[in-house]
Amino acid sequence: MNLDIWIPIFTILTLALLNIPIWIAILGGVLPYFIFLQPDLPIQIVAQRIVAVTESSSYMAIPYFVTAGAIMNYSGISKRLMDLADGLVGHLTGGLGHVNVVLSVLMGGISGSAAADAAMECKILVPEMEKRGYDRNFSAAITVGSSLITPIIPPGMGLIVFAFATQISVGRMFAAGYVPGLLCMIFMMIYVYIVSKKRNYKGTRTKMASPREIGRLFVNALWALIIPFGIVMGLRQGAFTATEAGAICAWYALFIGVFVYKEIKKEHIWLIAKESILGTATVMILICIAGALSYFLTYERIPQALSSMMLGMDLNKYQFLLMVNVLLLMVGMFMEGGAPQIILGPLLMPIALSLGIDPIHFGIIFVFNLGIGNMTPPFGIVLYQVSGLLNVKLTSLSKACMPFILIMILVLMLITFIPDLVLCVPNLIYGVA
Repeated sequence: MNLDIWIPIFTILTLALLNIPIWIAILGGVLPYFIFLQPDLPIQIVAQRIVAVTESSSYMAIPYFVTAGAIMNYSGISKRLMDLADGLVGHLTGGLGHVNVVLSVLMGGISGSAAADAAMECKILVPEMEKRGYDRNFSAAITVGSSLITPIIPPGMGLIVFAFATQISVGRMFAAGYVPGLLCMIFMMIYVYIVSKKRNYKGTRTKMASPREIGRLFVNALWALIIPFGIVMGLRQGAFTATEAGAICAWYALFIGVFVYKEIKKEHIWLIAKESILGTATVMILICIAGALSYFLTYERIPQALSSMMLGMDLNKYQFLLMVNVLLLMVGMFMEGGAPQIILGPLLMPIALSLGIDPIHFGIIFVFNLGIGNMTPPFGIVLYQVSGLLNVKLTSLSKACMPFILIMILVLMLITFIPDLVLCVPNLIYGVA
């Protein structure tokens, strides 16, 4: 590779390390390349590449799902899901710790965002855990760890973005997220139980909720629980596309908040609109800038060179996946999931396919990896978010998070080397691809 290639790459990395927003970092590296290093190439082509990606109707799903998540934050859904989680596991030793984990699983079908889930649990659950004698660092660590289950439970935003970026089935990606998410839940609850037993953290209930009470709590939360399963089955039956699923989800959430739970008020409308616009803009600007980066990479034939290099190393698929795991764990420390999915997903997917790796299996590993990076010291984004919200030292929180990081890595190894854990549900619903 010549120097012309390395200058924009070095510029992007330098700007990213200086905490410049990633879309500015990419533009700062790519735009000068086309203006100064390729003066014969009309700059209009680059501008067209930036805008052209927004013309795909499939990306309409993103604002719809973002809006649905914003509506649900004010609809009363999270409170009813927390009550259900408390009814199911609140009686266990370390009850509120288990509620924290289970609520993240339930919220996966609602918010689809680790950051949103962590912020919600910092406000609602952690103060209550502290009142009941839980250590703040332990409470914060549970919040960080469990929040990373949320993006891989459908309709997690990471699953949607990766599916669109690599042109694979959204429905299969949704279905593939259930087993990894549940494995994380089980292992985390085991760890929470062990620590709570040692520290004598009591449950919120003296005994398990009666079947009648659980039934009542389930009915109260049923409107919310329908969402993830309704989306997956609707996609499977061909009742709607992924884009239409997002629109249906948004209207359904609005209906619940206004007419069923009656908790959305007039003053919430502006807040919902603001969150929806900012959330959509954050994702879409990355997609647009990734179009310019993709054009630079294609123009210099970097994907072909990378593919040839990796194939020349004579790696088998598991060696390749281990290399990808290490790469994405490091990338996830510096970037929130959306940018790497859009930039690296299309770059690495052809290599994975050439090695016989199922694209859905690769997609779940990809999204899961970035989630672990988001909670890994010293740069994990969710780690910083929770540290700031709860006013705990980053070093103390990082130490408390290490067992949860190890749990996530254990699950990552399981889904890397046992593909059926990822593919069993999509194959059951859609048939073997």
